[in-house]
Amino acid sequence: MKSVEFGSYIKSLRESKNIPQRIVAHALDVDTSTLSKMELGERQVLISMIPQLAKVLGVDFKDLQIKYITNKIRLDFKGQKYLIEALESIQNELNKK
Repeated sequence: MKSVEFGSYIKSLRESKNIPQRIVAHALDVDTSTLSKMELGERQVLISMIPQLAKVLGVDFKDLQIKYITNKIRLDFKGQKYLIEALESIQNELNKK
């Protein structure tokens, strides 16, 4: 499934800071064509890439991770009848810890 929203977000951050694709690609240990596909939503950004993305793009790790997780949940579970209840259940479990 495409992840256009997050990829587009990454691209806009990169372009707004005038960071070439090759710099971000190097930080993620991927080639520029793979990064381009990520920015277009044709390849998935992995959760393990978020720390390096935050560092190379000069953005807050927490904010970037929240954006990533939110987008991932929206994409993976869009249209699920009990999504809200499931998220509330997870929140309750996390609050107990």
